[in-house]
Amino acid sequence: MTSEPSAALEAAIREGFERRDRENMAPTIDYFERLLAEHPDNPFVLYEVGGSYDTDGQEERAVSYYERALAGGLSGDTRRRCLLQYGSTLRNLDRFADSLEVFAQARAEFPESDSLRVFQALSLHAAEKYDQALAELLLLSADRIDSDEIRRYEAAIRGNAEYLKERSSGLAD
Repeated sequence: MTSEPSAALEAAIREGFERRDRENMAPTIDYFERLLAEHPDNPFVLYEVGGSYDTDGQEERAVSYYERALAGGLSGDTRRRCLLQYGSTLRNLDRFADSLEVFAQARAEFPESDSLRVFQALSLHAAEKYDQALAELLLLSADRIDSDEIRRYEAAIRGNAEYLKERSSGLAD
């Protein structure tokens, strides 16, 4: 595993991210490509390059940067974000089995991440595992929505989620 980026590199990454214009990603891509030239193979910069290409709709290109960042020892919350974006990108490329594999790994590493649960549900849905996708969102609702209404029906919500999970396990994948 690599260590966290230096304060200077972290500031440079933050600056590039804050300047980004989702409608015109070319300047951001150029910025992070230049930063990568200054910090070759740095996993944190690789992740930002991949994210820039991904935001620009260049998912195929983003994949290799995400893979290099993860293999290079990306750590902490940046690793969680990279796994989420990588899994989501694989889904967008219709690589559903690969996407679900990435989300399984990510959930094992970051079991408390709500965003991973949501995006895993999207991949389950895209893979036509509708019952599993809905079950995951029901469980997330029961786990995280703090309201009298949800607490009142929590047992029923969890029971329905379990029913859907059991029902989907009997269906062909």
